[in-house]
Amino acid sequence: MSKNADLHARRLAATPRGVGVLGDFFVERAENSLVWDVEGRRFIDFAAGIAVLNTGHRHPKVTAAVKAQLDAFSHTCYQVVPYEGYVRLAETLNEIVPITGPKKTAFFTTGAEAVENAVKVARAATGRSGIIAFSGAFHGRTLMGMALTGKVNPYKIGFGPMPADVYHAPFPIPMHGVTVADSIKALHTLFKADVDPKRVAAIILEPVQGEGGFYVAPTEFLVELRKICDEHGILLIADEIQTGFARTGKTFAMDHHGVKADLITMAKSLAGGFPLSALTGRAELMDAAAPGGLGGTYAGSPMAVAAALAVLDVIKEEKLNERAERLGAALKERLNSLKASVPQIADVRGLGFMVAVEFNKAGSHEPDADFAKKVQTEAMKRGLILLTCGVYSNVIRFLAPLTIEDAVFAEALDILDAAIKA
Repeated sequence: MSKNADLHARRLAATPRGVGVLGDFFVERAENSLVWDVEGRRFIDFAAGIAVLNTGHRHPKVTAAVKAQLDAFSHTCYQVVPYEGYVRLAETLNEIVPITGPKKTAFFTTGAEAVENAVKVARAATGRSGIIAFSGAFHGRTLMGMALTGKVNPYKIGFGPMPADVYHAPFPIPMHGVTVADSIKALHTLFKADVDPKRVAAIILEPVQGEGGFYVAPTEFLVELRKICDEHGILLIADEIQTGFARTGKTFAMDHHGVKADLITMAKSLAGGFPLSALTGRAELMDAAAPGGLGGTYAGSPMAVAAALAVLDVIKEEKLNERAERLGAALKERLNSLKASVPQIADVRGLGFMVAVEFNKAGSHEPDADFAKKVQTEAMKRGLILLTCGVYSNVIRFLAPLTIEDAVFAEALDILDAAIKA
Protein backbone atom coordinates (compact mmCIF):
# COMPACT_ATOMS: atom_id res chain seq x y z
CA MET A 1 0.00 0.00 0.00
CA SER A 2 1.32 3.49 -0.88
CA LYS A 3 2.02 6.06 1.82
CA ASN A 4 -0.99 8.15 0.77
CA ALA A 5 -3.31 5.13 0.62
CA ASP A 6 -2.16 3.96 4.05
CA LEU A 7 -2.71 7.40 5.57
CA HIS A 8 -6.09 7.69 3.85
CA ALA A 9 -7.23 4.37 5.38
CA ARG A 10 -6.01 5.49 8.80
CA ARG A 11 -7.83 8.83 8.40
CA LEU A 12 -11.13 7.13 7.60
CA ALA A 13 -10.79 4.89 10.64
CA ALA A 14 -9.72 7.60 13.08
CA THR A 15 -11.58 10.79 12.09
CA PRO A 16 -15.27 11.57 11.45
CA ARG A 17 -16.73 11.89 7.98
CA GLY A 18 -18.11 15.31 8.96
CA VAL A 19 -14.60 16.70 8.53
CA GLY A 20 -14.64 16.69 4.75
CA VAL A 21 -11.30 16.37 2.97
CA LEU A 22 -10.65 17.37 -0.65
CA GLY A 23 -7.32 15.69 -1.41
CA ASP A 24 -6.48 12.00 -1.46
CA PHE A 25 -2.85 12.82 -0.68
CA PHE A 26 -1.06 14.01 2.44
CA VAL A 27 1.33 16.96 2.54
CA GLU A 28 4.92 16.47 3.66
CA ARG A 29 6.37 19.94 3.06
CA ALA A 30 5.49 23.27 1.47
CA GLU A 31 7.25 26.38 0.20
CA ASN A 32 5.55 29.60 -0.94
CA SER A 33 3.01 28.43 -3.56
CA LEU A 34 4.08 24.79 -3.76
CA VAL A 35 3.33 21.68 -1.71
CA TRP A 36 4.83 18.20 -1.94
CA ASP A 37 3.03 15.09 -0.74
CA VAL A 38 4.46 12.17 1.23
CA GLU A 39 5.27 10.38 -2.04
CA GLY A 40 7.19 13.33 -3.48
CA ARG A 41 4.54 14.63 -5.90
CA ARG A 42 4.51 18.41 -6.44
CA PHE A 43 1.35 20.55 -6.48
CA ILE A 44 0.72 24.23 -7.14
CA ASP A 45 -1.46 25.50 -4.31
CA PHE A 46 -4.33 27.67 -5.53
CA ALA A 47 -6.24 27.06 -2.28
CA ALA A 48 -3.68 28.41 0.20
CA GLY A 49 -5.40 26.85 3.18
CA ILE A 50 -8.65 28.56 2.08
CA ALA A 51 -7.26 32.09 1.73
CA VAL A 52 -4.98 31.80 4.76
CA LEU A 53 -1.60 32.04 3.02
CA ASN A 54 -1.61 35.36 1.16
CA THR A 55 2.10 35.56 2.06
CA GLY A 56 2.70 31.96 1.03
CA HIS A 57 3.79 28.82 2.85
CA ARG A 58 6.60 29.45 5.32
CA HIS A 59 7.48 33.00 4.35
CA PRO A 60 11.00 33.52 5.75
CA LYS A 61 10.07 36.68 7.65
CA VAL A 62 7.00 35.05 9.24
CA THR A 63 8.97 31.91 10.12
CA ALA A 64 11.75 33.96 11.72
CA ALA A 65 9.26 35.97 13.80
CA VAL A 66 7.58 32.82 15.14
CA LYS A 67 10.92 31.18 15.96
CA ALA A 68 12.03 34.27 17.88
CA GLN A 69 8.77 34.34 19.83
CA LEU A 70 9.02 30.62 20.63
CA ASP A 71 12.47 31.24 22.08
CA ALA A 72 10.95 33.85 24.43
CA PHE A 73 7.62 32.29 25.53
CA SER A 74 4.80 30.39 23.85
CA HIS A 75 1.76 31.06 26.06
CA THR A 76 0.68 32.94 29.16
CA CYS A 77 -2.99 33.64 28.33
CA TYR A 78 -3.17 37.36 27.59
CA GLN A 79 -5.93 37.80 30.19
CA VAL A 80 -3.60 36.50 32.90
CA VAL A 81 -0.17 37.86 31.91
CA PRO A 82 -0.37 40.29 28.96
CA TYR A 83 2.39 40.92 26.43
CA GLU A 84 3.45 43.83 24.27
CA GLY A 85 2.95 42.08 20.91
CA TYR A 86 -0.82 41.86 21.45
CA VAL A 87 -0.99 45.59 22.15
CA ARG A 88 1.28 46.48 19.22
CA LEU A 89 -0.79 44.41 16.77
CA ALA A 90 -4.00 46.00 18.08
CA GLU A 91 -2.48 49.45 17.59
CA THR A 92 -1.45 48.53 14.04
CA LEU A 93 -4.90 47.24 13.06
CA ASN A 94 -6.56 50.25 14.65
CA GLU A 95 -4.55 52.45 12.29
CA ILE A 96 -5.44 50.63 9.06
CA VAL A 97 -9.01 49.30 9.33
CA PRO A 98 -11.65 51.30 7.42
CA ILE A 99 -13.65 52.44 10.45
CA THR A 100 -14.26 56.06 11.43
CA GLY A 101 -12.94 57.53 14.69
CA PRO A 102 -11.06 55.97 17.62
CA LYS A 103 -10.89 52.17 17.42
CA LYS A 104 -10.06 49.20 19.62
CA THR A 105 -9.19 45.60 18.76
CA ALA A 106 -9.59 42.24 20.51
CA PHE A 107 -8.01 38.98 19.35
CA PHE A 108 -9.40 35.47 19.19
CA THR A 109 -8.39 32.20 17.54
CA THR A 110 -10.79 31.48 14.65
CA GLY A 111 -12.91 33.44 12.22
CA ALA A 112 -16.07 32.02 13.74
CA GLU A 113 -14.98 33.34 17.15
CA ALA A 114 -14.46 36.80 15.68
CA VAL A 115 -17.99 36.70 14.24
CA GLU A 116 -19.49 35.42 17.50
CA ASN A 117 -17.80 38.22 19.41
CA ALA A 118 -18.91 40.81 16.86
CA VAL A 119 -22.48 39.75 17.59
CA LYS A 120 -21.83 39.91 21.34
CA VAL A 121 -20.35 43.41 21.07
CA ALA A 122 -23.20 44.61 18.83
CA ARG A 123 -25.82 43.33 21.25
CA ALA A 124 -24.03 44.73 24.30
CA ALA A 125 -23.56 48.14 22.67
CA THR A 126 -27.09 48.53 21.32
CA GLY A 127 -29.17 46.63 23.86
CA ARG A 128 -30.83 44.91 20.89
CA SER A 129 -30.83 41.27 19.82
CA GLY A 130 -31.69 41.02 16.11
CA ILE A 131 -29.03 40.27 13.50
CA ILE A 132 -29.53 40.40 9.72
CA ALA A 133 -27.30 38.44 7.33
CA PHE A 134 -27.58 37.57 3.64
CA SER A 135 -28.30 34.60 1.42
CA GLY A 136 -25.15 32.81 0.33
CA ALA A 137 -23.17 34.16 3.27
CA PHE A 138 -20.69 32.10 5.25
CA HIS A 139 -19.84 33.20 8.79
CA GLY A 140 -18.62 30.00 10.46
CA ARG A 141 -19.57 26.57 11.77
CA THR A 142 -20.44 27.47 15.38
CA LEU A 143 -24.13 27.66 16.25
CA MET A 144 -24.32 31.44 15.74
CA GLY A 145 -22.05 31.17 12.72
CA MET A 146 -24.37 28.57 11.20
CA ALA A 147 -27.39 30.71 11.96
CA LEU A 148 -25.84 33.66 10.14
CA THR A 149 -24.64 31.52 7.23
CA GLY A 150 -26.96 31.67 4.22
CA LYS A 151 -26.19 28.23 2.79
CA VAL A 152 -27.81 25.05 4.09
CA ASN A 153 -25.75 22.28 2.46
CA PRO A 154 -23.44 21.21 4.06
CA TYR A 155 -23.27 23.68 6.93
CA LYS A 156 -26.71 23.39 8.58
CA ILE A 157 -27.91 19.89 7.70
CA GLY A 158 -28.81 17.83 10.76
CA PHE A 159 -27.79 20.38 13.37
CA GLY A 160 -31.23 21.29 14.66
CA PRO A 161 -32.73 24.68 15.45
CA MET A 162 -30.51 27.68 15.00
CA PRO A 163 -30.20 30.57 17.49
CA ALA A 164 -33.17 32.92 17.44
CA ASP A 165 -33.46 36.49 16.16
CA VAL A 166 -31.35 35.94 13.04
CA TYR A 167 -32.83 36.99 9.69
CA HIS A 168 -31.71 36.76 6.08
CA ALA A 169 -32.17 39.02 3.08
CA PRO A 170 -31.17 38.27 -0.53
CA PHE A 171 -27.65 39.30 -1.52
CA PRO A 172 -27.59 41.35 -4.74
CA ILE A 173 -26.39 39.16 -7.62
CA PRO A 174 -27.59 40.71 -10.90
CA MET A 175 -26.61 37.66 -12.99
CA HIS A 176 -29.01 35.65 -10.82
CA GLY A 177 -31.77 38.18 -11.18
CA VAL A 178 -31.33 39.96 -7.82
CA THR A 179 -30.57 43.67 -8.14
CA VAL A 180 -29.45 46.11 -5.47
CA ALA A 181 -32.96 47.54 -5.50
CA ASP A 182 -34.37 44.05 -4.92
CA SER A 183 -32.11 43.50 -1.92
CA ILE A 184 -32.91 46.86 -0.36
CA LYS A 185 -36.63 46.32 -0.93
CA ALA A 186 -36.36 42.91 0.75
CA LEU A 187 -34.73 44.54 3.78
CA HIS A 188 -37.57 47.01 4.10
CA THR A 189 -40.05 44.14 3.75
CA LEU A 190 -38.19 42.30 6.51
CA PHE A 191 -38.67 45.34 8.74
CA LYS A 192 -42.41 45.28 8.00
CA ALA A 193 -43.00 41.54 8.20
CA ASP A 194 -40.48 39.96 10.57
CA VAL A 195 -38.49 42.30 12.80
CA ASP A 196 -38.80 45.89 14.00
CA PRO A 197 -35.62 47.71 12.87
CA LYS A 198 -35.41 49.16 16.37
CA ARG A 199 -34.77 45.61 17.60
CA VAL A 200 -31.95 44.96 15.14
CA ALA A 201 -28.46 45.22 16.61
CA ALA A 202 -26.46 44.71 13.42
CA ILE A 203 -26.36 43.84 9.74
CA ILE A 204 -23.44 41.59 8.82
CA LEU A 205 -22.11 40.93 5.32
CA GLU A 206 -19.02 39.89 3.40
CA PRO A 207 -17.86 42.64 0.99
CA VAL A 208 -17.09 39.75 -1.35
CA GLN A 209 -18.97 36.57 -0.54
CA GLY A 210 -16.53 33.71 0.02
CA GLU A 211 -18.22 30.30 0.17
CA GLY A 212 -21.23 31.91 -1.49
CA GLY A 213 -19.44 32.30 -4.83
CA PHE A 214 -17.09 35.33 -4.78
CA TYR A 215 -19.91 37.73 -5.61
CA VAL A 216 -18.76 41.32 -5.07
CA ALA A 217 -21.06 43.60 -3.10
CA PRO A 218 -21.81 46.63 -5.30
CA THR A 219 -20.75 50.00 -3.89
CA GLU A 220 -24.34 51.23 -4.31
CA PHE A 221 -25.51 48.41 -2.06
CA LEU A 222 -23.02 49.21 0.69
CA VAL A 223 -23.91 52.91 0.53
CA GLU A 224 -27.60 52.05 0.96
CA LEU A 225 -26.86 49.67 3.85
CA ARG A 226 -24.89 52.40 5.60
CA LYS A 227 -27.85 54.77 5.22
CA ILE A 228 -30.30 52.18 6.59
CA CYS A 229 -28.03 51.45 9.53
CA ASP A 230 -27.62 55.12 10.34
CA GLU A 231 -31.37 55.74 10.07
CA HIS A 232 -32.29 52.97 12.50
CA GLY A 233 -29.30 52.92 14.85
CA ILE A 234 -28.12 49.56 13.47
CA LEU A 235 -24.43 48.61 13.40
CA LEU A 236 -22.77 47.51 10.17
CA ILE A 237 -20.41 44.54 10.51
CA ALA A 238 -18.05 43.79 7.63
CA ASP A 239 -16.83 40.19 7.63
CA GLU A 240 -13.37 40.54 6.06
CA ILE A 241 -12.20 37.11 7.16
CA GLN A 242 -11.60 35.87 3.60
CA THR A 243 -11.21 39.24 1.86
CA GLY A 244 -8.68 40.86 4.18
CA PHE A 245 -4.95 41.52 3.95
CA ALA A 246 -4.36 42.40 0.29
CA ARG A 247 -6.39 39.59 -1.27
CA THR A 248 -8.63 42.03 -3.17
CA GLY A 249 -5.86 44.46 -4.14
CA LYS A 250 -6.44 46.61 -1.07
CA THR A 251 -5.73 45.84 2.57
CA PHE A 252 -9.47 45.38 3.11
CA ALA A 253 -12.24 44.92 0.57
CA MET A 254 -14.22 47.77 2.18
CA ASP A 255 -11.42 50.09 1.02
CA HIS A 256 -12.77 49.71 -2.52
CA HIS A 257 -16.04 51.41 -1.61
CA GLY A 258 -15.33 54.30 0.74
CA VAL A 259 -18.04 52.98 3.08
CA LYS A 260 -17.09 52.63 6.74
CA ALA A 261 -18.22 49.72 8.88
CA ASP A 262 -18.72 49.89 12.65
CA LEU A 263 -17.13 46.51 13.32
CA ILE A 264 -14.80 44.40 11.16
CA THR A 265 -13.94 40.73 11.63
CA MET A 266 -10.60 39.37 10.42
CA ALA A 267 -8.80 36.00 10.44
CA LYS A 268 -7.36 33.70 7.74
CA SER A 269 -4.36 35.56 6.21
CA LEU A 270 -3.89 37.80 9.23
CA ALA A 271 -1.22 35.50 10.70
CA GLY A 272 0.15 33.63 7.69
CA GLY A 273 -1.06 30.18 8.74
CA PHE A 274 -1.10 30.57 12.51
CA PRO A 275 -4.50 30.55 14.30
CA LEU A 276 -5.49 34.15 14.95
CA SER A 277 -8.58 36.26 14.41
CA ALA A 278 -9.43 39.82 15.28
CA LEU A 279 -12.39 42.07 15.88
CA THR A 280 -11.84 45.79 15.42
CA GLY A 281 -14.54 48.34 16.04
CA ARG A 282 -15.36 51.84 17.14
CA ALA A 283 -13.87 52.27 20.59
CA GLU A 284 -17.15 53.00 22.36
CA LEU A 285 -18.69 49.84 20.91
CA MET A 286 -15.75 47.62 21.80
CA ASP A 287 -15.90 48.92 25.38
CA ALA A 288 -19.56 47.93 25.77
CA ALA A 289 -18.77 44.44 27.06
CA ALA A 290 -17.80 44.20 30.74
CA PRO A 291 -14.31 42.96 31.72
CA GLY A 292 -14.23 39.20 31.21
CA GLY A 293 -16.94 39.30 28.56
CA LEU A 294 -14.43 38.97 25.72
CA GLY A 295 -11.36 36.80 25.31
CA GLY A 296 -10.38 33.15 25.37
CA THR A 297 -7.64 30.89 26.66
CA TYR A 298 -5.72 30.88 23.38
CA ALA A 299 -7.04 34.21 22.11
CA GLY A 300 -4.18 36.29 20.73
CA SER A 301 -1.56 33.52 20.86
CA PRO A 302 1.92 35.09 21.21
CA MET A 303 3.29 33.10 18.26
CA ALA A 304 0.31 33.97 16.04
CA VAL A 305 0.61 37.64 17.02
CA ALA A 306 4.30 37.61 16.10
CA ALA A 307 3.41 36.04 12.76
CA ALA A 308 0.73 38.67 12.12
CA LEU A 309 3.10 41.55 12.75
CA ALA A 310 5.50 39.99 10.24
CA VAL A 311 2.68 39.42 7.71
CA LEU A 312 1.71 43.10 7.81
CA ASP A 313 5.35 44.04 7.21
CA VAL A 314 5.57 41.66 4.23
CA ILE A 315 2.37 43.05 2.66
CA LYS A 316 3.84 46.54 2.80
CA GLU A 317 7.44 45.70 1.87
CA GLU A 318 6.56 43.41 -1.05
CA LYS A 319 3.70 45.64 -2.26
CA LEU A 320 1.24 42.76 -2.24
CA ASN A 321 -1.78 44.99 -2.87
CA GLU A 322 -0.32 45.97 -6.22
CA ARG A 323 0.76 42.40 -6.94
CA ALA A 324 -2.77 41.15 -6.22
CA GLU A 325 -4.10 43.51 -8.88
CA ARG A 326 -1.57 42.31 -11.46
CA LEU A 327 -2.09 38.61 -10.77
CA GLY A 328 -5.87 38.97 -10.76
CA ALA A 329 -5.88 40.87 -14.04
CA ALA A 330 -3.74 38.18 -15.70
CA LEU A 331 -5.94 35.38 -14.38
CA LYS A 332 -9.16 37.08 -15.53
CA GLU A 333 -7.64 37.75 -18.94
CA ARG A 334 -6.79 34.05 -19.37
CA LEU A 335 -10.23 32.92 -18.20
CA ASN A 336 -12.03 35.42 -20.42
CA SER A 337 -9.99 34.23 -23.41
CA LEU A 338 -11.56 30.79 -22.98
CA LYS A 339 -15.16 31.99 -23.23
CA ALA A 340 -15.38 31.60 -26.99
CA SER A 341 -14.36 27.93 -26.87
CA VAL A 342 -15.93 26.97 -23.52
CA PRO A 343 -19.64 27.85 -23.54
CA GLN A 344 -20.02 26.67 -19.93
CA ILE A 345 -18.19 29.78 -18.68
CA ALA A 346 -21.00 32.02 -17.47
CA ASP A 347 -19.01 34.65 -15.61
CA VAL A 348 -15.49 35.66 -14.61
CA ARG A 349 -15.31 38.10 -11.70
CA GLY A 350 -13.42 39.32 -8.69
CA LEU A 351 -11.48 42.08 -6.99
CA GLY A 352 -7.71 41.89 -7.07
CA PHE A 353 -6.57 38.28 -6.82
CA MET A 354 -9.88 37.14 -5.30
CA VAL A 355 -11.14 35.76 -8.61
CA ALA A 356 -13.77 33.18 -9.57
CA VAL A 357 -15.20 31.56 -12.68
CA GLU A 358 -18.81 30.39 -12.72
CA PHE A 359 -20.05 27.55 -14.91
CA ASN A 360 -23.53 27.01 -16.31
CA LYS A 361 -24.76 24.33 -18.66
CA ALA A 362 -23.98 25.41 -22.21
CA GLY A 363 -26.58 27.75 -23.62
CA SER A 364 -28.58 28.05 -20.38
CA HIS A 365 -28.70 29.74 -17.00
CA GLU A 366 -28.69 26.40 -15.18
CA PRO A 367 -25.73 25.96 -12.80
CA ASP A 368 -23.32 23.23 -13.85
CA ALA A 369 -21.74 21.82 -10.70
CA ASP A 370 -20.60 18.70 -12.56
CA PHE A 371 -18.50 20.76 -14.97
CA ALA A 372 -16.88 22.68 -12.10
CA LYS A 373 -16.08 19.41 -10.32
CA LYS A 374 -14.57 17.92 -13.48
CA VAL A 375 -12.32 20.95 -13.93
CA GLN A 376 -11.23 20.71 -10.30
CA THR A 377 -10.52 16.98 -10.62
CA GLU A 378 -8.63 17.34 -13.90
CA ALA A 379 -6.54 20.19 -12.50
CA MET A 380 -5.64 18.11 -9.46
CA LYS A 381 -4.47 15.28 -11.70
CA ARG A 382 -2.18 17.76 -13.42
CA GLY A 383 -0.83 19.13 -10.14
CA LEU A 384 -3.00 22.21 -9.46
CA ILE A 385 -5.12 22.45 -6.30
CA LEU A 386 -8.41 24.32 -6.83
CA LEU A 387 -11.46 24.96 -4.64
CA THR A 388 -15.11 25.15 -5.62
CA CYS A 389 -17.74 27.31 -3.95
CA GLY A 390 -21.19 28.81 -4.53
CA VAL A 391 -24.66 27.87 -3.36
CA TYR A 392 -24.86 25.51 -6.36
CA SER A 393 -21.18 24.43 -6.18
CA ASN A 394 -20.69 25.59 -9.77
CA VAL A 395 -17.98 28.16 -9.08
CA ILE A 396 -14.21 27.69 -8.95
CA ARG A 397 -12.37 30.22 -6.80
CA PHE A 398 -8.72 31.10 -6.99
CA LEU A 399 -6.79 31.82 -3.80
CA ALA A 400 -3.11 31.32 -4.64
CA PRO A 401 -0.56 33.10 -2.45
CA LEU A 402 0.07 36.68 -3.55
CA THR A 403 3.77 35.82 -3.36
CA ILE A 404 3.52 33.09 -6.02
CA GLU A 405 6.55 33.06 -8.32
CA ASP A 406 5.88 34.37 -11.84
CA ALA A 407 7.04 31.13 -13.47
CA VAL A 408 4.86 28.99 -11.21
CA PHE A 409 1.89 31.29 -11.86
CA ALA A 410 2.37 30.92 -15.61
CA GLU A 411 2.58 27.14 -15.21
CA ALA A 412 -0.64 27.16 -13.18
CA LEU A 413 -2.49 29.16 -15.84
CA ASP A 414 -1.46 26.63 -18.47
CA ILE A 415 -2.69 23.76 -16.31
CA LEU A 416 -5.96 25.57 -15.65
CA ASP A 417 -6.41 26.23 -19.37
CA ALA A 418 -5.84 22.55 -20.19
CA ALA A 419 -8.12 21.34 -17.37
CA ILE A 420 -11.02 23.53 -18.51
CA LYS A 421 -10.60 22.48 -22.14
CA ALA A 422 -10.31 18.82 -21.15
